[in-house]
Amino acid sequence: MATIYDVARKAGVSPKTVSRVMNGDAPVNTETRKAVESAMGELAYVPSRAARTMRSNKTGLVGLITGAISTTPSSPESSGLPDLLIVQGILRVLTEAGITLLISDTGGDPANVADLTRTFAQHRVEALIYVADYHRKVDLPEIARAETLILVNCFDDAGTPCVLPDDRRGQHALVARLTAAGHRRIGFLTLPDDLVAQGLRLQGYRDALEEVGIAYDPDLVAVAGLHNSGPREVTLIGDAIARMMALDAPPTVLCCGNDRMALQVYGILRSRGIAVPGDISVAGFDDYKLISETLYPPLTTAVLPYQAMGEKAAHMLLERLRANAPAKGGPSPLISGPVVWRQSVTEQNPSAQTG
Repeated sequence: MATIYDVARKAGVSPKTVSRVMNGDAPVNTETRKAVESAMGELAYVPSRAARTMRSNKTGLVGLITGAISTTPSSPESSGLPDLLIVQGILRVLTEAGITLLISDTGGDPANVADLTRTFAQHRVEALIYVADYHRKVDLPEIARAETLILVNCFDDAGTPCVLPDDRRGQHALVARLTAAGHRRIGFLTLPDDLVAQGLRLQGYRDALEEVGIAYDPDLVAVAGLHNSGPREVTLIGDAIARMMALDAPPTVLCCGNDRMALQVYGILRSRGIAVPGDISVAGFDDYKLISETLYPPLTTAVLPYQAMGEKAAHMLLERLRANAPAKGGPSPLISGPVVWRQSVTEQNPSAQTG
C-alpha cells in the first residue's frame, strides 16, 4: 500500500507539500498540485483517516441509531411512509457535506441504545442522531445525551434538540382544503388516543372547522385505529362508519388517521355498496404512495414529510459541528407537508348540507 512518502517521491515534492494538497490548509501552486494529485492517482494512494483524526481530532463520522431497518410496518403508528425515508434525508445532506454516516439498528429493543452509543463512541463519532419509528416521547440513556445529539420524530424531557412533524398543521391544512371544497360534515376516523400525533391532529381538525364557522360535532369523530392492526381494527372502523352514516346528517367525507386506514375504509364502503367518491369522499394522512397512488380512485391525503425532517435534522447537526458547539435546547422545528389532492374527494354544494 502506497504511503505519503511514496507519493512525495513520485511527484518530486516533500511529504509536507503532499499533506498541504490533501488538507488544503496552505497555498500550493497549480502545477505542484496537479503533480501530487497525478502521483496519488497512479499509486492508488488512500489517505489515512486515523492519521487525520489524530491531527485534527475530527473523524468526519456521525452515528445514527434507528429501528427503521428491523421494524415491520404492521402497527398503525408506523404504517405511513417508512421512517427509513428520514434516514435517507439525513444521509443525502451529510454525504454532500463530506460526512460519513454510520447506521445501527436497535433490533426493535430500545434497551440496545446504550450499547450502540458506546460502540459509536469507540469509533469516535462526532455526533449522534436518534430516529424514532413514530412521533413520540423517548427516554434515552444518559450516555447518549452526553454526545452532540439530535432527535428526529421524537422528543424527551431533557430538552434535547429535535425535529418533529407538524401534525396539527397537517390536519388543519387537509380539513381546510375540504371545507374550501364545500364539505361541512367531515367525519374523522382517528388513530389511538394515546398517540402524540392524535391529540395534535384532533386540534388541527377543530381549528380548521372553527375558522369557517362549523361547530365541532363529537358524533363525527371516532377512534378507529388500534396499536395492532387486524380483524379487530377492521371491525372498529366498520362500526364507526356505520354510526356516522346513520346520523340524520351523515358525513360527506371521511378523514382517516393514515393512508392504511383509508385503504380499509375503501374496502368496507365498497362491501356495503357505497361508492367512493360518488356517495362519500375519503381522505388519508401520510401520502404513502404505495397506497395513495394505487388506490382507485387515487387518495387525497396530507403529506407526512419524513424526508424533509431528516434533511432538517442533518442541517441542524452540521451547524453545530461547524460551530464546534454541543447541541442545546430551544424551539423544536416543526416540519409540515402539503395536501395532495386526488380523485377520492369531490366538490360539494354547502347549501345542500346540514350543519
